[in-house]
Amino acid sequence: MQKVLIITYYWPPAGGPGVQRWLKFIKYLPEFDFSPIVYIPENPDYPIIDKELLNEVPDDLHILKRPIKEPYAWAALLSKKKTKTISSGIISDKSISWTEKVLLWIRGNLFIPDARKLWVKPSTSFLSRFIEKEAIKTIITTGPPHSVHLIGLRLKQRHAIEWIADFRDPWTSIGYHKKLRLTPSSRRKHEHLEKAVLDKSDKLIVTSITTKAEFEKLTDTPIKTITNGFDDGPSTKELDSKFTISHIGSLLTGRNPESLWQALQELVADDELFARELRIQLIGVVGEEALTALKKHKLMEFVDILGYVPHEEVLELQQKSQILLLLEIDSEETRGIVPGKLFEYFKAERPILGIGPKDWEAGQMITATNSGEVFAHGSKEAIKTVLLDWFKRYQNNNLVYSPEHIKGFHRRVLTESLANYIRWELS
Repeated sequence: MQKVLIITYYWPPAGGPGVQRWLKFIKYLPEFDFSPIVYIPENPDYPIIDKELLNEVPDDLHILKRPIKEPYAWAALLSKKKTKTISSGIISDKSISWTEKVLLWIRGNLFIPDARKLWVKPSTSFLSRFIEKEAIKTIITTGPPHSVHLIGLRLKQRHAIEWIADFRDPWTSIGYHKKLRLTPSSRRKHEHLEKAVLDKSDKLIVTSITTKAEFEKLTDTPIKTITNGFDDGPSTKELDSKFTISHIGSLLTGRNPESLWQALQELVADDELFARELRIQLIGVVGEEALTALKKHKLMEFVDILGYVPHEEVLELQQKSQILLLLEIDSEETRGIVPGKLFEYFKAERPILGIGPKDWEAGQMITATNSGEVFAHGSKEAIKTVLLDWFKRYQNNNLVYSPEHIKGFHRRVLTESLANYIRWELS
């Protein structure tokens, strides 16, 4: 088997979507004659923990670890709560405190490209020795955090290796990048580092067609889109008895679906039966803006906030929900964001209610697979009409959707695509 070294920050017991992608690739790579070796931090400060994911790590996987120095412990001296919130990606669009402004300025301007930059130098030295000893020919870096790509950049400068950079999210064009209070000099540094990674890597992987098109304008390096996906897992045909609308994942600032809350408020006021059956289930971090909006529209009595739930339990909750909610910020920068949970939504075979920006790639995928309905932010009346239709079908035990053309999103199929890309020889 050919050895391939995968360098990642997020790894079990970290929770969240950033872990799933490479945990699943590594599960299936041996089927395609690759022997994965994983390099991870020894003492990371993960914002979300899911210890159950440790059970999915192959027993015979070769794992390398080195210590990491992270600044979040120092920043927590100013405000532990706000530090954790920012590290989780919850950045307010509204007025923010002096402490938050300071933390964002420090994060954006002193830690370029991100708060894990102190791991780059020691990792490069350690992995250089390992690459020589084990005769490694291929390395893969996956970000964010994009500091991980800088490890790949330095290793490429030192060794005759193939380097593949996997971008789970964009770098300078991602929505929150503009909120980091960057100075012009810091912005140029980010752009310079991004350009260096794009140009110096041998191959690039992205998770959406939109990001691929964006990067093709910046570099001539070959780019392949390999989306996230779904895997085999627990299966249940039991549905919630209530008319449950579930959102799974972080309900970030800007994703707050004001038009949905307006529609639900009117439906609750107009229909006593609808009010009796409605349940809004929020699984994951919920931002203050969403909570404020729910209170404003008098919906809190229908809301269950479960917080972070282990991934295996999440899969069951998806399958039991009457409706699955997929949200994205209404901006040009988010058109290419395809949340990892979308593919598990497909697998759950429950109707998806998507609310996002114009020409949203994830929304187009929902439509193409016949998995639900998609709306722009502000489409209150159209959302209300669909919810009424789905509620009537729920009452008749006929709220059924059968997604089409989703087999290609199975993790094994995606890993085969990855294996073929690694083998592909540049001309």
